[in-house]
Amino acid sequence: MKTTIKENPDNFAHGYVKEGFEEVKKEFISNFTDRGEIGASCCIFLNGEKVVDLWGGYKDSKTKELWQKNTITKVFSTTKGMALLVIAKLNSEGLLDYDEKVSTYWPEFAKNGKENITVEQLITHKGGLVLLDRRVKISELNNYDDLTILLENATPIWEPGKKHGYHAGTIGLFMQQLVMRVDKKGRTIGQYFSDEIAKPLGADFFIGLPDDIDTNRLATLKELSPPSSLFNLGKLPKGMWKKTLNPFSLFWKSMLSTDWDVEPLIEELKYEEVSGGGAGEARALAQIYGLLAIGGSDIGINSSTLGILDQRASLPEDGNNDEVMGIKTKGNIVGWSTGGFKKNDEIFEFGSESAFGFYGTGGSLAYADPEFKVGYAYVMNKMDWYTMNDPREIALREAMYNCIKKLH
Repeated sequence: MKTTIKENPDNFAHGYVKEGFEEVKKEFISNFTDRGEIGASCCIFLNGEKVVDLWGGYKDSKTKELWQKNTITKVFSTTKGMALLVIAKLNSEGLLDYDEKVSTYWPEFAKNGKENITVEQLITHKGGLVLLDRRVKISELNNYDDLTILLENATPIWEPGKKHGYHAGTIGLFMQQLVMRVDKKGRTIGQYFSDEIAKPLGADFFIGLPDDIDTNRLATLKELSPPSSLFNLGKLPKGMWKKTLNPFSLFWKSMLSTDWDVEPLIEELKYEEVSGGGAGEARALAQIYGLLAIGGSDIGINSSTLGILDQRASLPEDGNNDEVMGIKTKGNIVGWSTGGFKKNDEIFEFGSESAFGFYGTGGSLAYADPEFKVGYAYVMNKMDWYTMNDPREIALREAMYNCIKKLH
């Protein structure tokens, strides 16, 4: 008879914890015994040093295959953080200016009211490009010619710069086209990320899995059941409830802007779905964000670019209400930077004021915190409705900061 996680949790939690960070391992185990975790990994870099590298549980809840050191998993929108890093690196190379118009790099973009959208407005979700004329299939993501026409003909649903709202499914499509035009070699985001960031670091994170990937490494997701959303409304940030209950809301329309027509998951992840189709190890994400937290020079990010990444985006003319998610950040600020999400005490509860990174649907989170010199990542295969501030993730993050404060 097989031993379960609850019966013997220590046999399911593996890895390394530096002295002083034992509390993180304790909470990692508690995620399995008390919070319903199936399989997960958590990694933390502090001052450039790996101080936590944990993995455990089941890679597949049905077959009871164990989560291994090199197990990778889909992280949904946490992918966007790595895509934004590609844009940051192009900025550091002097090839792209956040304050420049997108049409400077992509002249055909200047149609239907998009002519004055800046790069900063686009990637901080102020462009109004939440919806397209049709859904985009995963299987057509390599058909760049047709996608180019679709994106160039897109019309903003609000005056760019006047409002903001999370471009959940479309932002990756626009960033992909922008990067292909700015990069001197014409590479895609996935290709650039692999060549310039992941491979030099030996970091196993992919925006588009390579064909020769070991398929046994991929964790099986326990996905969300749409009908169960009615019983999980309390897990969502305030303001999202009404949006979730209304199937005709901009929230749902944006979430359904992609047609997931490729199966199985291992084949789907070979396409560069930049908005949410990345996969990899927590170790890779923490390593990359850890380098950003100590200056970014090791990955070619200069101090000027880093200062932009951790600075909050400018407030839209109409204020801080997110038109898509229906939520407001606390105070006269927005919860975005060119590096991703920013901390807000009511919604995005992570890190210091300098921190930036990205949550992923289901519970994952990866970010850099320059104030504390921390690179942090948590990924898992059991998705939950919290989306942001999942109790499993919060427990690990709070334990980490407790340990750091004790060390100081």
